[in-house]
Amino acid sequence: MSGTAADQGDVLSLGSINVDRVRHVTDPEFAELERRYGWFPDSGETVEIDALPAELTGEPDSVRHGGKGANQAVAAARAGADAAMLGKVGPDHDTLGVLDRLADAGVGVERVGVAREPTGAAWVFVGPEGDNRIVVQPGANGTVDGVYVDRQYEAVLAADCLLLQNEIPTGPVVALLSALAAEPDRPVVVFDPAPAEGAEALLGCEAVDYLTPNETEHRALGSALEAFDGVVVRKRGGDDVVVEADERFTVTPPSVRVADTTGAGDVLNGFLAARLAAGASLREAVATATVAGSLSAREAGARCGIPTLEEVRAFQADDGTA
Repeated sequence: MSGTAADQGDVLSLGSINVDRVRHVTDPEFAELERRYGWFPDSGETVEIDALPAELTGEPDSVRHGGKGANQAVAAARAGADAAMLGKVGPDHDTLGVLDRLADAGVGVERVGVAREPTGAAWVFVGPEGDNRIVVQPGANGTVDGVYVDRQYEAVLAADCLLLQNEIPTGPVVALLSALAAEPDRPVVVFDPAPAEGAEALLGCEAVDYLTPNETEHRALGSALEAFDGVVVRKRGGDDVVVEADERFTVTPPSVRVADTTGAGDVLNGFLAARLAAGASLREAVATATVAGSLSAREAGARCGIPTLEEVRAFQADDGTA
């Protein structure tokens, strides 16, 4: 990757595109869900299942656009990158306005495929303190296969940074990373291991440069982290972000009024990729991304509160963290 911190980098996000159904849940309700369903996610965790029990799929409090891949692409665009999305939606995407919403946010959608299955869905359960637990149904995301990914290879190779998550099948992604590892000039790869289940398959891929787990995912990956020799950017909610690189350092997030943490980690990832693609140092990229993630939690919804790079820099200047 080349460029200076003032440049606009090219960022591709290969991953999930969802429509989120949001439900607000009390602490006693969370406790009952955990007791009743052994698979129900912990705070900050994402789990994938084929179908939710009928009692959990009632009328949501709100419906929003999401998916970790799409959220991170939008965040990268807001951070100043030339961002584009790779993935699949269902035949219902026009009715749901999925691609239009991404395009309106400045994300290129020309390479997004259309599957027979419906657009992916996520049920986002938000607690009284704004913490969230996410249950994902793959839908069209589960149809991202080797044929589709192979067709995107030249576009991926030309990018400055590639964002990956774990809400699409891992096989085609592992094959892509294996091919990229042999390239003398490849994009920087940032991998968000969410959901953590099955993410181990990507940790040993040489082409993965940055791993960005939250605390729940970090614990879940456990000894599998030993296979990873890149940079770990550990997201810890309101606590310090821990960066494990050649030199270990931490970044303290600013204190903000939290409305909803849904998507805050995605915002951090998108900004991190955009700043790295623009040639920023690791310290500057993580610091900017940490502020962006925190600011996004001031509004409800995965994308509603994503700040621009200019807004982040203005906050840093006022807060003394620039």
